Amino acid sequence: MCNLYSHTSARQAVLDFTRAMKVADTIGNMAPQPGIYPDYSAPIVRNVGDDRELTLARWGMPSPAFALKGKSADKGVTNVRNTKSPHWRRWLSIDHRCVVPFNSFSEFDSKAREPVWFAFNEDRPLAVFAGIWTNWTSVRKVKEGEVTADLFAFLTCEPNKEVGAIHPKAMPVILTEQDEIETWLSGPWDEAKELQRPLADGTLDIVARGSRQDGND
Repeated sequence: MCNLYSHTSARQAVLDFTRAMKVADTIGNMAPQPGIYPDYSAPIVRNVGDDRELTLARWGMPSPAFALKGKSADKGVTNVRNTKSPHWRRWLSIDHRCVVPFNSFSEFDSKAREPVWFAFNEDRPLAVFAGIWTNWTSVRKVKEGEVTADLFAFLTCEPNKEVGAIHPKAMPVILTEQDEIETWLSGPWDEAKELQRPLADGTLDIVARGSRQDGND
């Protein structure tokens, strides 16, 4: 399960890469985020009318009802695997799909007991996760009380060779090409769902170990 990633690219780079035309007021100058954890606010690009908007949302979609029994707060679900679940199907339409910019992501090495960071190379070029989002009212933290917020999560799939050596259960669904982004944000579900697959073996490098942040040099 991926519960830590970094985003350090400039705002204009994200706009160019995703072809977003609108920028929400919440974005500001979009400072680098070398360590993004669950429930942090982070950039996403979503459909708004006929345009795409760069905005902020909190990481963690609403949890299924069974997971909330006996709990006073919903910490959210960061990774979505089973898109056939009725809980997730309601958010698979174009209106609720998004992409999540990142430069590197981490999986925990349980043997070495340390985070391991993956990227396309040492330069950590920009890419995006295939995500979903919604606006939701819930209690995220007891001390915060009930809030209404935009929430997001990203899809996962079987890991490729590099990620599987560290975390054999899953890896994020990553989009690297413009046509993939177009399909995810604009295509029918029968086409978009085919993107829920691992990157080819040999695509990712391990770029750091042991740190709780990455790419803030």
